[in-house]
Amino acid sequence: MSSDPTPGQTNGRRPTGAPVGFSNHDHGLCVADAMAEVEARCAAEGLRLTPVRRRVLEILLESHRAMRAYEVLERMQAEGLGAQPPAAYRVLDFLTSNGFAHRIEALNAFVACTHPGEHHVPAFLHCRICDGVVETVTSVGSVQGDSLLDAAAQAAGFRIEARTVEAHGICSICRAAEEA
Repeated sequence: MSSDPTPGQTNGRRPTGAPVGFSNHDHGLCVADAMAEVEARCAAEGLRLTPVRRRVLEILLESHRAMRAYEVLERMQAEGLGAQPPAAYRVLDFLTSNGFAHRIEALNAFVACTHPGEHHVPAFLHCRICDGVVETVTSVGSVQGDSLLDAAAQAAGFRIEARTVEAHGICSICRAAEEA
């Protein structure tokens, strides 16, 4: 077995900013990488990654689709992790406020961050057929990917505190199925 990178990957890890979800990838490695990045950040920043928080993040990571809070709650209840809606919302709030998950506004749902160790401006590609969601980034580090928005905000004297970019359409897998 070769240790050479596969196309689109670097030594088994996805390159910075690369989207995952609508393409073939090692999903086990994808989840393991994300969990390792979250664990490292929690340790570095003194954040408590409780067993319930860890499991909810794993639930979000299990598929590349957004989940509504009540779907997460149902999974938590089925696994004996909490029976009340406030428990799910508290965990989701912790995950989103620390950048480990994102809220997809148009779907009123949550998705695990696929770049939790990076400062980035996320953008989401949502397939309206399979409901898959892929996170990609508009920029890494500084907010250079949104220069038109930044210029408009600056001209209006507005300070941007958060951005959400969502695109809705059809993924390549569903397009191929439609064309078959």
